[in-house]
Amino acid sequence: MKSLIAKSIGSSINLVSYFSPRTAGHLAIKLFSSPRKLKLKEEDKDFLDTAFQEDIDYEHLSISTYRWIGKKDTILLAHGWESNSVRWKPLIEELHTLDYNVIALDAPAHGNSTGKIFNAILYAECIHIVAKKFEANTIVGHSVGGMASAFSHSKYQLPSVQKLVLLGAPSNFVGVFSRYVDMMGYNRRLAKAMDELIIERFNEKPEHFNAARFLKDTDIDGLVIHDEFDKIIPYNDAEDFKTFFKKAELIATKGFGHGLKSNEVHKYIIEFIDK
Repeated sequence: MKSLIAKSIGSSINLVSYFSPRTAGHLAIKLFSSPRKLKLKEEDKDFLDTAFQEDIDYEHLSISTYRWIGKKDTILLAHGWESNSVRWKPLIEELHTLDYNVIALDAPAHGNSTGKIFNAILYAECIHIVAKKFEANTIVGHSVGGMASAFSHSKYQLPSVQKLVLLGAPSNFVGVFSRYVDMMGYNRRLAKAMDELIIERFNEKPEHFNAARFLKDTDIDGLVIHDEFDKIIPYNDAEDFKTFFKKAELIATKGFGHGLKSNEVHKYIIEFIDK
């Protein structure tokens, strides 16, 4: 059903592209950059209420952060697309029990943060200001949160950050974009218009935004965890990270899917942080 809806929307935007490729490109990118904001359940709100909450301003945005205070190193958690800080609840509880200082943030246009538009470049800037404010020692990012964490670290190289954990993270923007184009059934004219708008907006071609290559000169320790049967981000992306992220260990899981929500994954993360 979701596939049929996506193709139907894609066909409508394709039709616009025959009259104005640029207009169609804007529509496609806006759709690509506009996550659904999921309503928090009461139990989720109760969990977040156990944290010290603080909103941090970045340009026109207010980024919501949650802090569970501990005496050990500071761990920053960055969720993925159409998610929020609650997705980390089991891991937060384990880390807090072990007396780590845990910070989670809601990405722009997600959770309790403001904004309507989201992309990995913007998210990277938000991760940076939060990591800098709280002097994060380890950053854990899931999916696009992992990609944004890689972008952020490669650009700023904060001295406090010594470890990076990437969970089911896409290694390059071209792959993400091409899967979106395929999912929606966009035609070549429209895909080309989207590429041109990306260049216009960021002054770089889409292939420039390669998170794996961005980490080739970093000397911090890394952990890459990816499920071999991930249907959202292919396992090849994890192998890309392993190729360029010199001090990263790659752990392949089976059966946890893209979410990687399991006690086994938490064990890998905590063992890595404890080293």
